[in-house]
Amino acid sequence: MRVLIVCILSLFNVNVALAQSAVLYKYDGSFDDATFSVEGAIVGKGLIIDHVSHTGEMLSRTAIDVGSNKEIFKAADIFLFCSAVISRTVMEIDPMNIVHCPYTIFVIEDQSGVYIGHRTYPEGSMQIVQELLVGIVNDALEF
Repeated sequence: MRVLIVCILSLFNVNVALAQSAVLYKYDGSFDDATFSVEGAIVGKGLIIDHVSHTGEMLSRTAIDVGSNKEIFKAADIFLFCSAVISRTVMEIDPMNIVHCPYTIFVIEDQSGVYIGHRTYPEGSMQIVQELLVGIVNDALEF
């Protein structure tokens, strides 16, 4: 019985991991220009950035503390924001869509270049958010 439960839970975890992927867009410019463009595109939609997570700095700063010397990113920032209108719309359809809030767009620089990206969302009501993110990224790419 325990083996069956573990197998079922393992399948569930695999599906969750597969369902959460990222879409990357190559940015032709510097990391700083990309973050400026993303910020401008988000604000340009009338949205407020709740927080910018400087994930790349944190990973660099804590590498030694966790026993690593591997550089994951040259730089990485994550912009967290929300849309009251879209959030209300998707949560009226399904209140459990709260798990997807706030929305994020990230900018990374690695050995192959600078990228802007966002996660993918499940089919259905969350595609409204996916369209918002695609629009913001496209605006940032044209900024």
